[in-house]
Amino acid sequence: MNLPNQYLEYGVEMIRQLCAIPSPSGYTRPIVDFVAGVLREMSYPVQVTRKQTVLSVLSEGEHPVVLMAHLDTLGAIIRSIKSNGRVRLSKIGGYSEGTIDGENCLVHTRDGKTISGTIQSVHPSVHVYDDVSTLTREEKNVELVLDEKTESAQDTLRLGIQVGDIVSFDPRTRITPSGFIKSRHLDDKAGAGILLAIAKWVHLEKPHLKRKVTLAFTSYEEVGHGGSSCFTDQEEEMISVDMGAIGEDLQGKETSVSICAKDSGGPYHYELTSSLIECAKRENLSYAIDIFPRYGSDVEASLRAGYNVTHGLVGPGVFASHGYERTHADGIRNTLHLLCAYLS
Repeated sequence: MNLPNQYLEYGVEMIRQLCAIPSPSGYTRPIVDFVAGVLREMSYPVQVTRKQTVLSVLSEGEHPVVLMAHLDTLGAIIRSIKSNGRVRLSKIGGYSEGTIDGENCLVHTRDGKTISGTIQSVHPSVHVYDDVSTLTREEKNVELVLDEKTESAQDTLRLGIQVGDIVSFDPRTRITPSGFIKSRHLDDKAGAGILLAIAKWVHLEKPHLKRKVTLAFTSYEEVGHGGSSCFTDQEEEMISVDMGAIGEDLQGKETSVSICAKDSGGPYHYELTSSLIECAKRENLSYAIDIFPRYGSDVEASLRAGYNVTHGLVGPGVFASHGYERTHADGIRNTLHLLCAYLS
């Protein structure tokens, strides 16, 4: 099929805009409203569930398929306020504290204020501590230093900060002239941008889709239950559009679409995965088939919840997953092309 370049450009722009909206698991209302608004501008029906999943039907027909991406990201929540006014954090999602050492961040208070700060090791200065490079980066050894004059717990409390406030990390999104996209939270704002590009493609090109196609943007994937609700018993296929991990013993790369055959939840549906592979071959796409032993996806949450569906997982290759991530426009293009061709 011929996929005009405008849909890749639109997808990349959507990724940029999505990355700019803080959305740790549990704090997704702003990004949910944004995605719902984009879909409504294209005249699609939109449903936002109690659990903050955005559902939109692109076409009607037989053999319903759901394409799923998650809007929630890694982040943190305030665990306690220290006597010196600094803040101890509790993780939202699975990442190494070493990946947030020195990162700028925002505290989102319950009364709607946003206060900036930096996440630091409790021993940050080589001129003061002899264990700066050896101190284990774990929850007790990192803290949030606020960009306010706080020297006591009371000073911090007077700012309106309290236990349970959400902390988001600076995405530091950059798009290079060579096509690389660098940012936190490409897992899975890259996938969400691809789904919005598919919506734009259907809206403008009006392809003859014989299937019912539903887009689902979930809000709790990083904590394990994003795809566990909100669907009917009519869906036949569910495909997660999420990142493809890159590393030792893996075939994927940033410029390709990854097709996952198995992850920590077990094998993906054999025939559906085979169909995706055959489609990638037929379209002459750059693709990789991989196994991700430390990975889980939304569609597995759907299976555990009891949905009787076939399930698959595809996505652009993402380097340094759950850190400062990187992919490439070619990886976005190959994933977008595969899904549009598969739906066709």
